[in-house]
Amino acid sequence: MPEQRPKVVIIGGGFGGLEAVKALRRADTDITVVDRQNHHCFQPLLYQVATAALSPADVAWPIRHILKSQKNATVLMANVSGVDAAQKRVHTNSGDLPYDYLVIATGAMHSYFGHDEWADVAPGLKRIEDATRIRRSILIAFEQAEIVSDPDEQKRLLTFVIVGGGATGVEMAGAIAEIARQTLAADFRRIDPRTARIVLIEAGPRLLPAFPPAQSDYVRDTLMHAGVTVMTDTMVTKCDTRGVDLNSGRLDASTIVWAAGVTASPAAVWLSADADRAGRVKVAPDLSVPGQPDVFVIGDVAAVTDSKGRPVPGIAPAAKQMGQYVGKLIAARLNGGTIARPFRYMHLGNLATIGRHAAVVEFGRLRLHGFVGWLFWCVAHVYFLIGLRNRFIVAFSWLWSYLTFQRGARLIIGKPPDETQHPG
Repeated sequence: MPEQRPKVVIIGGGFGGLEAVKALRRADTDITVVDRQNHHCFQPLLYQVATAALSPADVAWPIRHILKSQKNATVLMANVSGVDAAQKRVHTNSGDLPYDYLVIATGAMHSYFGHDEWADVAPGLKRIEDATRIRRSILIAFEQAEIVSDPDEQKRLLTFVIVGGGATGVEMAGAIAEIARQTLAADFRRIDPRTARIVLIEAGPRLLPAFPPAQSDYVRDTLMHAGVTVMTDTMVTKCDTRGVDLNSGRLDASTIVWAAGVTASPAAVWLSADADRAGRVKVAPDLSVPGQPDVFVIGDVAAVTDSKGRPVPGIAPAAKQMGQYVGKLIAARLNGGTIARPFRYMHLGNLATIGRHAAVVEFGRLRLHGFVGWLFWCVAHVYFLIGLRNRFIVAFSWLWSYLTFQRGARLIIGKPPDETQHPG
């Protein structure tokens, strides 16, 4: 009977998980990739799906297709419910998976700071389903405003609230403003979409706190010039189907997008490991779980610091670097060796786009904004897409949108079972 090869189980087919798999492509091991979705999603461009600039297929790819040429990798679509570290087994709804090495790259979820009931009315933006739900809400709001005759209700329908002034919030606010002021400006007869109110709410003193103050000021000024109302030092105290309550009063709105915070997936609970306030596992310098040297946690679910003691941000480049490191470390161990150096994060910079031909870039000492920053942002995001086809389609879609002011994915598809059809 042939000797069984060591088993590596990787939970999560995001940036970190895929990089770990690829780093093990030549290793003498059997790899099982488990994800509850059948696709990998390029999250940095989800907001463009939510605002009808791109279709879901432009930013997502089947995990099986990505790994089809890697013969030592098997992909399973299943939900993970826990980990038995003592028996070295992963519990899923399709049965248990034994492992010799385990990599957890399950990412993060939306955090409503103790108000999970807000999720029903204020969706975040982490999955394709979130993006299509938000897109539907935005487009339906304009359609219903065209029908109603009550001015107050029309005003509420044409008010869009984005909670959170980080990159996702800024990009969503700029994109919705572009839809209202340009894309839909001539499409309606009874309403003027340009009268839509887009409100960006941030609890802190400035937008994009990860950027230098000068860049944050540029973003705020650009958004306000585009017609976005920016409210800093403002707390949301309640969300409901009719709008939001703020520490400064009530704001009626039809659409609320949550971009204010994230919390880690329950990996710390599965492993009975120490976690920080966001639920991220406190890992060792080699990204393993203390006391469990064969279990690694990477990406948004890992609490990692850089060489200066600063928290490593929950962004795609960080997850990819962790995945590459852990994959190479496991490969070295399988060959009887190890990697002596601890994980070291190399910060590649921050990028955020504000809308049409406006973005901010912080890349080492290089700081760009405006049209040049926007071009840099476009090139960087196209480069990180998977596959030549998707790079070409996305680049062409952006060029078409730039030249024509149009967005090609403005279809309203599907209807939630509990949604009441508007008369007409």
